[in-house]
Amino acid sequence: MRVLLTGSAGFIGAAVADALEARGDEVVRVDLMLPMAHGSSSAPEDTHALDVREAASSETWAGLLRGVDAVCHQAAVVGAGVTVADLPAYAAHNDLGTAALMAAMHEAGVHRLVQASSMVVYGEGRYTCAEHGDQVPGVRSREDLDAGRFDNPCPVCGGPLAWALVDEDARLEPRSSYAASKVAQEHYATAWVRQADAAAVSLRYHNVYGPGMPRDTPYSGVAAMFRSSLERGEAPTVYEDGEQMRDFVHVTDVARANLASLDAVLEAPSGHHRAYNVASGHPVGIRRVAELVAEGTGRDLAPEVTGGYRLGDVRHIVASPERARAELGFRAEVLPDVGLPAFATAPLRA
Repeated sequence: MRVLLTGSAGFIGAAVADALEARGDEVVRVDLMLPMAHGSSSAPEDTHALDVREAASSETWAGLLRGVDAVCHQAAVVGAGVTVADLPAYAAHNDLGTAALMAAMHEAGVHRLVQASSMVVYGEGRYTCAEHGDQVPGVRSREDLDAGRFDNPCPVCGGPLAWALVDEDARLEPRSSYAASKVAQEHYATAWVRQADAAAVSLRYHNVYGPGMPRDTPYSGVAAMFRSSLERGEAPTVYEDGEQMRDFVHVTDVARANLASLDAVLEAPSGHHRAYNVASGHPVGIRRVAELVAEGTGRDLAPEVTGGYRLGDVRHIVASPERARAELGFRAEVLPDVGLPAFATAPLRA
């Protein structure tokens, strides 16, 4: 298979490229090398430093797409968005970039796509009340958070809601600029497969970690921030009560999910678009994440649970990996109890 891979020099993209080449596929690597992701690094020798936003109007892009069987689209501005001023960057790179890439693919006769999406498209996760069943919680109030009432209340009886697994048919409710851009990418895919007689897969990554992850920046994942604190000899800082549930999936498993999706999309009928959760299937609390990373460093530094909060954070978001297991044959191999301690000493990018 000949695959054009955007974001090929990034954390996840590099792992996907290595996995593709390890099984004998040909990879056309493309990465703009945005400073927020790569610092001052220049593009590797085998990487085309191109802007995906220019894909629809570039002869260079047209040449690279010629003879490609499928595109694996990992390029994106990531993170929750530090300020409202980040909105144009998300819209330009993620929304416009994806639309330009799809237009260029159609012109080049490439009609199979796997694109990176995210769990953030769900907003709050799924919640149940012991008495009233599934409930949709409102936004947590500052008053409740200040008082240490972190669990979402049942809108019927006011009792605490318990988390439950989210499947791919759940409503999409983006709560950040990044999340909004990921929903937009999926909606473009839904339209594109019909207009272009194409097929696409969107992979909703949960909290990805592993070797090659960026170090502590405003756009880094929480596992990398915990590790950075430990390397400075400081206890990791955990917001709320540390019982927020998440799913952490290793980057090598994410790469495997992409390969399974590329194989599947090549065989998919035209007009097909399918979303899959990419998760370990082993939920873990945020405080436990900090403890596992600390165990891997050998440092006796218990996490500091501050009771603080960030207004935009959701309480729980945990996915069901069953659709990917049933339809793609994907099952995570590196589980958090093993992968997170190992991550404590894994090589990171600057």
